[in-house]
Amino acid sequence: MTDAYIFDAIRTPRGKGRPDGSLHEVTSVRLSAQVLDALAARNGLEGHAVEDVIWGNATQVKEQGGCLARTAVLASSLDQRIPGLSINRFCASGLEAVNLAANQVRGGAGGGYIAGGVECMSRVPMGSDGAAVAVDPSVAMEHYFVPQGISADIIATEYGISRDDADLYAVESQKRAARAWEEGRFARSVMEVRDVNGLSILERDETIRPGTDMQALGALKPAFKDQGEVMPGFDKVALMKYPHLERINHVHHAGNSSGIVDGAAGVLVGSREWGESRGLTPRARIRATAKIGTDPTIMLTGPVPVTEKILAEAGMTIGDIDLFEVNEAFSAVVLRFMQAFDVDHGKLNVNGGAIAMGHPLGASGAIILGTLLDELERTGQQTGLATLCVASGMGAATIVERV
Repeated sequence: MTDAYIFDAIRTPRGKGRPDGSLHEVTSVRLSAQVLDALAARNGLEGHAVEDVIWGNATQVKEQGGCLARTAVLASSLDQRIPGLSINRFCASGLEAVNLAANQVRGGAGGGYIAGGVECMSRVPMGSDGAAVAVDPSVAMEHYFVPQGISADIIATEYGISRDDADLYAVESQKRAARAWEEGRFARSVMEVRDVNGLSILERDETIRPGTDMQALGALKPAFKDQGEVMPGFDKVALMKYPHLERINHVHHAGNSSGIVDGAAGVLVGSREWGESRGLTPRARIRATAKIGTDPTIMLTGPVPVTEKILAEAGMTIGDIDLFEVNEAFSAVVLRFMQAFDVDHGKLNVNGGAIAMGHPLGASGAIILGTLLDELERTGQQTGLATLCVASGMGAATIVERV
């Protein structure tokens, strides 16, 4: 089997996912095209240089529908002979795109790929696709569907994670993200986004709040309490599924949950021979990939079983991993991961995460993989694991080792 390597990783800054956000004027196609152009320019990709562009996005309707990947290729400087494939594994779409590209390379189906994802949440709101798992009663009722915020609160309740635990984690995420920007830790991977006139409109993540403290977070009301207890009463649905819980402890709010943002990210993946033929030096080998299905009600516990699966398949233990990136969908998701594996917070999300910088659904997997690689190189460490929880109960993971 041919080994697959990462040659480069680029992302946009993340803009506020609201009409007043800096990236609101940029469509998902144009944002994706800028990432593709940046990868092509940095790596001298000319002609039919890659086999395919595999691009993830979670809300595949309107301007994010119709095989956005192919449209992005056509909107970019890439050769029109390069096709495009759009995929959707909800929040893990960007990582799954990279994993799929890596496994295509491993299987001999082409030497090089661009993979990643995009989400412009200010333009195509989350949930606007009317996902059947949520709106089709025959599915939702049978599987005790609840919204993700309720799922995060179920995790907190089930695993003894308090409001203070969740808030402390969020404060630290903000501090780490601010420090990472101050120290230039994202400099290699973050590209500026330009408007149609070529003027810079965003150069850094714009949702970081470095002054966040426990007092400020303590003043915020639980975001999902009314949804759970009043209308439409999702706590009752959860307690039907988990009758051993006396009540759902609502600990999550806007300050300890991931931010709604716009953003895109891409990763250049290929075989060593493909890279050598273009004068490219590999940065890391993709050692293993994995995905898994999990309980669709509690929904967001996927990082734990998918990590167990990928470690077993790679013949590794948790102690073999030097650094972790676990997507910060909600504080409880990451705290449960650290609890399950007894992982030191000093090895996990060391530059902050989506609580501070936002979670552009289809792009986040590619973003955290690039962040992981940058940090491995910065610190001289060897092996890293990136993983995300996924809507409707799934998990995805990737293990990379620095070359």
